[in-house]
Amino acid sequence: MVGFYSLDAQITGSSVRVSSWLTMLLVGFAFVMAVAHGQVRYSIPEEMNKGSVVGNIVQDLGLDVKRLKSGRARIFTEDSREYIGLNVDKGTLIVRERIDREELCAQVSPCSLHFQIILDNPMELHRVDVEILDINDHAPAFDRKEISIEIPESVAPGARFSLDSAHDPDVGLNTLQRYTLNPTDHFSLKELTRTDGTKYVEMVLKTPLDRELQEEHQLILTAFDGGSPQKSGTVKITVTVLDANDNSPVFSQPIYRVSLPENIPKDSLVVTVSATDNDKGSNSEVTYSFSQSTGKEAMDLFSIDSDNGKIKVKGSLDFEKSKQYELNVEAVDKGAQADSSKVMIEIIDVNDNFPVISVISFSNLIPEDSVPGSVISMLNIKDLDSEKNGEIRCTLNSDLPFRIKATSSNFYSLVTDRILDREMFSEYNITITAVDEGSPSLSTNKTLRLKISDVNDNAPVFQRHSYTAYVMENNSPGVSIFAVTATDRDSGNNARISYFLEDLSVNGVSASSYISVNADSGEILAIRSFDFEQTKEFNIRVKAQDGGNPPLSSNVSVKIIIQDQNDNAPQILYPVQTGGSVVAEMVPRSADVGYLVTKVVAVDVDSGQNAWLSYKLQKAADRALFEVGLQNGEIRTVRQVTDKDAVKQKLTVVVEDNGQPSRSATVNVNVAVADTFPEVLSEFTDFTHDKEYNDNLTFYLVLALAVVSFLFIVSIIAILSVKCYRWRRERMFYKSGANLPVIPYYPPLYADLGGTGTLKQAFNYEMCGTADSRKSDMKYVRPYSQSVISLDANGTQTLLHGQTENQQQKPPNADWRFNPNQRPGPSGATATPEVAMGTGPWPNPPTEAEQLQALMAAANEVSEATNTLGPGTMGLSTRYSPQFTLQHVPDYRQNVYIPGSTATLSANPQQPQQPPQALPAPQVTSAQVELPKAQTPASKKKITKKEKK
Repeated sequence: MVGFYSLDAQITGSSVRVSSWLTMLLVGFAFVMAVAHGQVRYSIPEEMNKGSVVGNIVQDLGLDVKRLKSGRARIFTEDSREYIGLNVDKGTLIVRERIDREELCAQVSPCSLHFQIILDNPMELHRVDVEILDINDHAPAFDRKEISIEIPESVAPGARFSLDSAHDPDVGLNTLQRYTLNPTDHFSLKELTRTDGTKYVEMVLKTPLDRELQEEHQLILTAFDGGSPQKSGTVKITVTVLDANDNSPVFSQPIYRVSLPENIPKDSLVVTVSATDNDKGSNSEVTYSFSQSTGKEAMDLFSIDSDNGKIKVKGSLDFEKSKQYELNVEAVDKGAQADSSKVMIEIIDVNDNFPVISVISFSNLIPEDSVPGSVISMLNIKDLDSEKNGEIRCTLNSDLPFRIKATSSNFYSLVTDRILDREMFSEYNITITAVDEGSPSLSTNKTLRLKISDVNDNAPVFQRHSYTAYVMENNSPGVSIFAVTATDRDSGNNARISYFLEDLSVNGVSASSYISVNADSGEILAIRSFDFEQTKEFNIRVKAQDGGNPPLSSNVSVKIIIQDQNDNAPQILYPVQTGGSVVAEMVPRSADVGYLVTKVVAVDVDSGQNAWLSYKLQKAADRALFEVGLQNGEIRTVRQVTDKDAVKQKLTVVVEDNGQPSRSATVNVNVAVADTFPEVLSEFTDFTHDKEYNDNLTFYLVLALAVVSFLFIVSIIAILSVKCYRWRRERMFYKSGANLPVIPYYPPLYADLGGTGTLKQAFNYEMCGTADSRKSDMKYVRPYSQSVISLDANGTQTLLHGQTENQQQKPPNADWRFNPNQRPGPSGATATPEVAMGTGPWPNPPTEAEQLQALMAAANEVSEATNTLGPGTMGLSTRYSPQFTLQHVPDYRQNVYIPGSTATLSANPQQPQQPPQALPAPQVTSAQVELPKAQTPASKKKITKKEKK
């Protein structure tokens, strides 16, 4: 598809005048041509302003702006200077620098800029050619402002004289087109064209010259170009007419053709030109020179000897700059007559340029899972030589998983050839070698360093398939047991390994309750203390997982073996040590030396050396008679038994293990040395007695200490309770202000309504005691069925608020009940026929507290007189019942009550206990009650002695 675009622009300059119709017609135009393989061609005029739009590359290539941005579109040019830029946001090509076609291409036409637009992901390459169109911005100009020509008068009409050529750097119509000469009386112009298309003029004599008429002629040579508007340049020609010189020099050849290699050395002879003059004398002497029409570049490269016409190489030839040169040679004699000739020099290419490798695009990091054929780099490789010298062959260093392929002229792609593996090679040094086909060939190397990025394609690997770790039993929780280590061939996060404990069952319990694993270091830690006797070994599995996505993992089995410690003492299996009867081993007195008495059998639940047992005889009645086998525990006689040996032999055997430190156990072995069983039986009792005495002695001591401590504490609590109770009662009656009658104090009678002589089980006590008795507190919790007694102001009426609940109690212990004769009497009283034991008068007047207690008992006695009293210690149910009288008040100074006991002490354990007899109902008047017989000191002493025994 071909499209034409008109461009509006304005070109300004100091020496340029633009007519309005030309500005309307064309300041510049763009020519766009889209061809296959992404090639676009534009045409723009030179001298466009910076930022001018060249063309819309997005539309012309069928792309979009997003593709330009995502592909990081950029321009690559083989030259270092970039005249055209790419506006990625708009997708247009713009002028970046002022373009002077004459500076860029000189006389070469057409003049074009060639560059490539490169896109990545995927990689694309689009060739763009921008032709620079010439504008008429230069006028023809001559090298000299004035030309002087001397012409002999004898010159015949038709003689030609070479004139300076005008130079116009423009091309096409804008370059030099024609010349005019003014005046034209004697001379005319002849326009000629060189082989390269340039024009030059010669002045031709029309009429003979006559020096006598006019010695000097002034002419104006004007050069015009074909631009619009047309431009011109002039030079002044002064013609001086000389005296006659009838013959002009003549070259032997009108054109000399020479071929030179571009590497020819300086001062080498190119060609020798020669011209002859038929004149004689000085007029025949010819001088050779390059005419002014010869290009300046050619004159810099070649020189001519003015005397002999030898042309030599003056500078360095370069085929890549110019392939041929044209030299205009003049031969002038002394008479100023001249002739001209041409020397055509053709430059032959020599392989003198190395290939040039330019990296257009290079991805220095690719993943290892890249598919074969992935593009790594785009290269531009060219050789300035021509034909075979410029043909290039590209190769890579061997054994690499890459290859290079040609995509278009001078462009190559470096692609992967097979699957990559970073773990084998993490980077490659790719050397690209470009070799031309010249002889000898030249080559260029370019090394690219490519790194392979890691992909998580390797799982962690343990150093071993399984591990065995050892830990000593009775270890501290948290102790390090072992450490597993795994390696991962990947890198970065793909090689960062974390360790986890797999949830397995160990003895029916999760492994995490035994072991923990440090996720970073793989260190295995014990969570609990192990016991070799319970668990000797167990297996766990540790998983190593990398940090890739997705992660990869591997497992390893770790067997943890518990090592034994000597934490168990030997256990004696035989002989069995019991608290019952003692078994004695019998040795006949006729036993020989080495007689096997018995064998001590012991075991140790430890293992290894900790379970190796040794037996030693620690203590024996006669060490010279018995010995113990160190390894087997066999007790044997070491000598003949004699009649002097005691019947009873007690051996103490120590069993030690081989641990460090060692543990031991002892066993007593009783041996009877006798021939008959009755002889052994007589000693058996002593064995038992001694054993029981030794075994029970410690127990009795501990028990006695506990009982004494308990009684002491109970006594302290009872004393504090009594004191507190009395103090409260005294305070209550002092505050009441009632006129209480003086009631004589009577000795107490002992009775218990329950018949047990104890406190009821329904009563609860709560006590808090401290070292300071003033801060002690006792709480008496009344049962829900207890009677509550209230007194009126006169203290004569008792109100019953509750009904006492009778509770069944267990019968008292007959061993701890006092008989009637053992009951204590008043303080300091003795039994007499008049006064019974325990009923005598008080030796001292009662205290206020005792009078208060008597008053309360009298008030309770009025309420009910039907209850019977039984012998025994007074209980709370009787003491606070309505039948309680003054004579029931116990003597607290001598009577001791045992808290928590339902028994009454008795002096005679063999005496059967009689059931408690109910006492007759108390009378209002004082009635004599039959008292038990007084206890004599003799009888008391006898009883005490019997108990002591």
